[in-house]
Amino acid sequence: MSQTDPKSGADITKTYTNGEITVVWKPNVCIHSKLCWTQLVEVFNPRARPWVHMDGASTQRIAEQVDRCPSKALSYFRNEESIKPEDVQAESIVEPLPNGPLLVYGNLRVKDASGHETQKHNVTAFCRCGASSNKPYCDGSHVKAGFQG
Repeated sequence: MSQTDPKSGADITKTYTNGEITVVWKPNVCIHSKLCWTQLVEVFNPRARPWVHMDGASTQRIAEQVDRCPSKALSYFRNEESIKPEDVQAESIVEPLPNGPLLVYGNLRVKDASGHETQKHNVTAFCRCGASSNKPYCDGSHVKAGFQG
């Protein structure tokens, strides 16, 4: 399910900082792998509001956990850096996850069925199972659908 701002229609992006790094969460990219909260619930707790508590672990540990996010819905930047995602030049790489989404790494412009274009950066997870309610993006429905591929 895509999360958008009801007023502007823009994709929601949330940021959380501890002064050293800022964690960026893009809920519309999340495939709900649960790695964040099952491996570091002191920081990522979906039952709490806000769900990210940057004082729950060291900066290094938070960065390590964010790097494990398979969809890259979670990312971070060091606060002394001022690199914008659109400034990153990278080769595009396509990787199908076993029994899961198709991951596309790089800067993309994605056009949905209604013709709406969205800029994507880092990693984008596309549905391969056909069950997503957020097509063309993966919303984790492949798990419930028992997708094999």
